[in-house]
Amino acid sequence: MATFGERLYEATKEHGRLCVGIDPHAALLEQWGLSTDVRGLREFSQRCVEAFAGRCALVKPQVAFYEAFGSQGFAVLEETIAALREAGTLVLADAKRGDIGSTMQGYATAWLDPASPLCSDAVTVSPYLGFGSLAPLLQKANAHDAGVFVLAATSNPEARELQDQRDEHGLSIAQQIVNAVREENAAQHPGRDFGNCGVVVGATLERAPEMTQLRGPVLLPGVGAQGAGARDVARLAAGNEALAIPNVSRAVLKQGPDVDALSSALRTAAQDYPGIARP
Repeated sequence: MATFGERLYEATKEHGRLCVGIDPHAALLEQWGLSTDVRGLREFSQRCVEAFAGRCALVKPQVAFYEAFGSQGFAVLEETIAALREAGTLVLADAKRGDIGSTMQGYATAWLDPASPLCSDAVTVSPYLGFGSLAPLLQKANAHDAGVFVLAATSNPEARELQDQRDEHGLSIAQQIVNAVREENAAQHPGRDFGNCGVVVGATLERAPEMTQLRGPVLLPGVGAQGAGARDVARLAAGNEALAIPNVSRAVLKQGPDVDALSSALRTAAQDYPGIARP
């Protein structure tokens, strides 16, 4: 079976390297003329599915905005994930889970087990309880060739205080995370171009960790409304361009609620990020 990285690469050849977010926060629901309740959440999500399914390499629902509505919100999220995947579109659940032991195993089952109603093609995780704490989820991912995006170098100002700290060898914590992901891909998928494990690196950063031997996807949030563009993506992901996946949300979603306008905005944004031949 193809790894998640290989499936994502194939999707980029057809649709370009863009990931589009589904972020149904209250202000955006109101901007679309929708109610800020579960009915509005469902209508928003259905329109996004109609606009994005089959037209994008990767779609990233932000779990927090569904979780805010409790069980009814999760029901809408389940519907959204299922509809996108049924259309053949890869789904990244932006859940940023991170814990230890059996709790992490529970998160792994929730987001990556095919028997779960929340099962997605990939999930975002936080490694800041130690990269080893991700082991139960990485094992589940490798069992099903699902994707894991590990937060490495995020663009929020508070992150620098932690992620830029260096060890006795001069390696930043962010670089240590990238190196651990690289080693995970090498160990689990020797000889394969792309493995299941990737990293999240903010597209608005001045510098990124070295990622040339990562052999996995790099998700780059912050493109579009947050100020980063194609040059930033190319600069930060140099050496790993084929799976440098910029994430655009606001610049596309502000064109809603019209489905055709959303689809058009997606096509326009994707033009700057065509598929790239693997190295």
